Amino acid sequence: MKSNMSLYKNMLFIENVGKMKLVFISLLVLFWCLLDHGVFGESVSAMEGDPVTLHTGVTTNQQEDIKWHFYDTRIAEITGDLSKICTDVQCNEGTERFRDRLKLDHQTGSLIIMNTRTTDSGLYHLKVLSSSRSEMIFNVTIYSFFAVGEDGVLVFLMEGDSVTFQTRVKANQQDRIRWYFNSTRIAEITGDQCKICTDVQCNEGTERFRDRLKVDHQTGTLTIMNTRTTDAGLYHLKITSINNERDKTFIFAIRGESLSKYISLVHANPIINGFFSFFFLFTCILINIQHIDNFFKNTICRFSIG
Repeated sequence: MKSNMSLYKNMLFIENVGKMKLVFISLLVLFWCLLDHGVFGESVSAMEGDPVTLHTGVTTNQQEDIKWHFYDTRIAEITGDLSKICTDVQCNEGTERFRDRLKLDHQTGSLIIMNTRTTDSGLYHLKVLSSSRSEMIFNVTIYSFFAVGEDGVLVFLMEGDSVTFQTRVKANQQDRIRWYFNSTRIAEITGDQCKICTDVQCNEGTERFRDRLKVDHQTGTLTIMNTRTTDAGLYHLKITSINNERDKTFIFAIRGESLSKYISLVHANPIINGFFSFFFLFTCILINIQHIDNFFKNTICRFSIG
């Protein structure tokens, strides 16, 4: 009797767990669909300095009164007859947060934020008043670049910018400093400066960087000028002294590059693992936001499952 009761309880427990899983999955799918259709607002992402346009969806602004708020502060307004047009300080009579960086499309009322800054991140509230009233919230996120490489950090820049990888050596007197791009030696300097080489002088191979490398003679810090998409990858630093040898790794990525390049780095290199690999991939998503859909479909599931 007790065994039958125990069996019944186990079956009931399994059935309830199955129902809970089904409810959870259903809620998750519902939330994703609502998010995808903009019920909770639209998310807009951009890199610092890039313009951002927030669209009203209005075809022609004839009778509408369109207002834009950044949180609770009105930052722009336009009426259909154009009798009233204002942006930023003209609207709120307060601090000029955007400093002549806002523009309104006179036909649609869409808001354009130019020369964006990280401080522009936040919630933008759109109100369209006509015979009816409609509202929409935009969640804007502005990401910034890292211009200097620290120990093992990710470095994201625009193509054409310069990037500097620091050695943290104050004065190179006895150290031997070597730089590698993936497995190819691209720069070397000794403390007595009896040996200094960059690119083809070091590896006697293809001149990948073509006079775009500089090594600081005091610290051994490496600078890559006029960066290109082909420069993206792993940079490995080796500092050899009398007593020990130190290693550092830098990951350099070009904004807008396909994620496949960086995904392959994660899978192919044992130095990128654990939490750092997740952080690396997540940061790639943020920087290469235009690739997020394909990344989610093709990579996140595989990466999570292993």
